Order: sequence, then C-alpha cells, then structure tokens
Amino acid sequence: MTEDKNMLDKKSNADLFIIARRGLPAIKHKLLHNVPLNDSITVAFLGGSITEGAGATDAETSSWRALTGSYLQGRYVNQSFRFINAGVGGTDSTLGAHRLHEHVLRAGRIDLLFVEFSVNDGNDRDESIRGMEGIVRQCWRLSPETDICFLYTAAEKNLTGSRPFNIAVHEEVAGHYGIPSVNFAARIYTQIQAGERVWKELAPDGYHPNDAGHALYAGFLQKYLETALASDSMVAHRQEVSSTAPLDSLNYEYGMMLDGHGADYSEAFENRELKLGDPLMNWRFSTEHIYSDDPEASFSFTVTGQGAGLVLLIGPDTGIFEYSVNGSPYTAVNMFDDWCLNAYRPLPAMFPIRDQREKLHVTVRNTGMKDERSLGSGLRILKLLCN
Repeated sequence: MTEDKNMLDKKSNADLFIIARRGLPAIKHKLLHNVPLNDSITVAFLGGSITEGAGATDAETSSWRALTGSYLQGRYVNQSFRFINAGVGGTDSTLGAHRLHEHVLRAGRIDLLFVEFSVNDGNDRDESIRGMEGIVRQCWRLSPETDICFLYTAAEKNLTGSRPFNIAVHEEVAGHYGIPSVNFAARIYTQIQAGERVWKELAPDGYHPNDAGHALYAGFLQKYLETALASDSMVAHRQEVSSTAPLDSLNYEYGMMLDGHGADYSEAFENRELKLGDPLMNWRFSTEHIYSDDPEASFSFTVTGQGAGLVLLIGPDTGIFEYSVNGSPYTAVNMFDDWCLNAYRPLPAMFPIRDQREKLHVTVRNTGMKDERSLGSGLRILKLLCN
C-alpha cells in the first residue's frame, strides 16, 4: 500500500533515517538457513559515482560499497558472497533502469540490490519516478526473489531538516512497493546540527565522501543490516509486482541498453575506440563505438516499446544530431555541455515516450553543425536504448 504522501511530507528528514517496511526477507532466510557453500549469495550495488567509490583512496577497499561487502563477508564467514559494482558516475535512475539488465541482472540470480540515485536524479519528479519504479519492477519481474534497499547519500541539496525533493520522490516508490530505505543524508544532517560533523571534512567537493565519509556511510548501513538480518526481525512478504499497479504507467520497467551495432548505418560510419590517453570520465567499460563526423551520415533502428533512445559518447568534438521516430518531423539535439570541454563520457538521449508499447522505427542523422565550443561535428554511438 502506498504511504500517505502528506504524512510523509510532515515528517522531518532526521526522523526517517531508517524505514524498515517489509525488510529483506529473502536474503535473511538464506543467511539464517545456511545456503550451501557452493551457492554464493549475490549482492549488487546500482548507483552513481558515490556507489562506484569516487572519493575513496581505493574504491575496492575503502568505499562504502567495499566496506559493506567486507562487513557481510566478515559477519557470515562460512558463506560465499559475490559482489557486483554497478555504480557508474554521472548516471541517474533513468539510465540506471536501462542498464540494470546489462550491468546487474544478466549476471544471474541477485539476492540483494542496493539502489543509490538521490544525488544524481534531477528536478523532474515524473522522470525520477519512472526511473526508480522501472528499476524495481524490472528487477522483480526478472529476479522475483531479489530484496531491494534504497539508499540516500548526502549532498548540499539533501542536507536539510525537511525532506529533500529527490529523497521524497524516491520514498514515493519505496512506500508503494514496501522497499526499505536508509537515509545517510538525514543522519549526516543530524550530526552536523549537533556539532558532531562538518560536511566539507567528509566530502571536500560537497558530493563525494573521502575515506572517513565512506566509512560513515558504511556504518549507517551496517546498523540497518544488523537489525534487518537478525533472526528476530520482523519481515512481510511483498506483493507480486504483476499485481501491483504502477505509480506511473510510463515507467522504465522494460528499459534495456542494447548493442550499438544493432542499427543499420550508412557507409560514413566506422568502428572506433578511444585512444590511450584520450580523456574519459564516468565509464570504466569498453569504449568501442560507431563514429562519423560526415554531415551526410545517418543510421536507423527498430525496437518495440514505449520509447527509444541512444547512449552517446560525447566529448570535445561532439556535434549536433537530429532524430525522427515513425516518420515524425526531425528534432535537433545538441548534447554539448561544459563537461565536454574536458573529457568524453556516456550520456543518454531519450526520445519522447509513447502511451502504449508499439514498434518504433528511429532514424538519426548527423547535421554537420556543432556547438560553438565544440571542436567538431562527431557522432559517437555507444549503445541503443529501448523501453
């Protein structure tokens, strides 16, 4: 049942550090009933750069993600664990829903999924609902035994006595599906107000915690896990996602990130990878992509769903492209921004969502035009998107 939004808005941020809801029944059952040693428990971490480990001296040992893995392995010494790092810097829940399958679910059964996007999600409530709800519904449709927990990290916008916008929106989804949440930002804010912490000493850039900040986050989460995984903790079985009406029928439950080579390209395109030394941020995976700077270059692809899009590798030489869906008038898109001046990075271009699932034929053309700050008119296709 969805929590009453008006009641939620009246609660202070500090009062909502941990909301247990239905708990973590599946992984708790496995841990308490001694899963066979040859059957490891898989814990995945889906989020942005904070989840990836930015700010930590060593993301694989001193980030909150790594410390949480160490805690679980240390607490359950006879249990085999597998941990998946699906944190990608600069990504929000929209792209999170579309990359969930490739970066998490295709690895097989997932026992516990932590989701962290409260800092990277923007001011569009509908888009944030669609992303977070899409993650939940896709996960439970494809991996129904997975326990999910939402995490809310700190940034200036989240350090407030009232419930911050992004956290409030994510809580709408958490409340609707009975998902537990741990609000790191609320606890940090309480400690700042009590004179116990100085935010800039924990996150010098205002976003990414240093080792001390990551350790603090890990400690907050461990406090929840100690209770949630205890033998006497209360849990409730969740409803089947198929029987739960969505908050937004346009959510990204069917979001997928597809191989960029699945489109039909004109001869002007060629396969490329970034060269050694090319500046790259927010992507630790392959940079293989399809490239052209020819003003006559075009490509097309067809998907079935409510929407389509692209993940482009944008950077110093990115140009302006235009697209058409099912014969609609072409719409020009300029994705060049200040970050492009310094490095390449992946960025999604989402095309308008349809009310119903249908076959969508997308045509994309290079325009040969560019932002005045760009060094060229390049078009680099990393992935195709559909929902």
